[in-house]
Amino acid sequence: MRTLSDMGRFQQRRRIVIALVIALLLLALLFVRSAWGDKDIHEYIEAVGLSFIVLAIVGRMWCTLYIGGKKSAEIVRDGPYSVTRNPLYVFSTLGAAGIGAQTGSLIIAFGFAVLCYLAFLVVIRAEENYLKKTFGEPYRAYLAEVPRFFPRFSLFRDSAELIVRPDRVYRTLIDGLVFFIAYPFFEFVEYLQGVHILPVLLRLY
Repeated sequence: MRTLSDMGRFQQRRRIVIALVIALLLLALLFVRSAWGDKDIHEYIEAVGLSFIVLAIVGRMWCTLYIGGKKSAEIVRDGPYSVTRNPLYVFSTLGAAGIGAQTGSLIIAFGFAVLCYLAFLVVIRAEENYLKKTFGEPYRAYLAEVPRFFPRFSLFRDSAELIVRPDRVYRTLIDGLVFFIAYPFFEFVEYLQGVHILPVLLRLY
């Protein structure tokens, strides 16, 4: 039987995959700029992206209130885990879309979300195989009832009470704040492009 450390390896693999994807995308985006001629549209897309980033941070903290380090120890089925089996990944994907939106491009925002989803899908499948072997039939029932990724809100149910681990919540908050780095980063990239230090090789809507 696999040990609980296997889940840690899956999560470490997830972090590495996502970090590599984001690093490659950010490198490519040094030479890409929004094609919107109307600056108001550009700013509106950035503002919506920031709201996605805030939603991602708050959502990830909401998930942590329920999961609290129990992912490898028991099946959590309440709160966000009642509508999707992977709410942390759902909120992280929204955050990725928000990061992409800081370029002012809808195409880049959508592309970030899709790539993040595909990267998570690889890890999700590995985690599911581990959890099937660990929890057996109860987890298989959870698989059959709750969608893997896209939420089904009609399934929502909540707990009467929660045992909160503050250290986990704080760690999730700190991790999530990294999303906000996208705003000054892309503003600086736009400045460098505007003064012709960085060439613009591609414009996207």
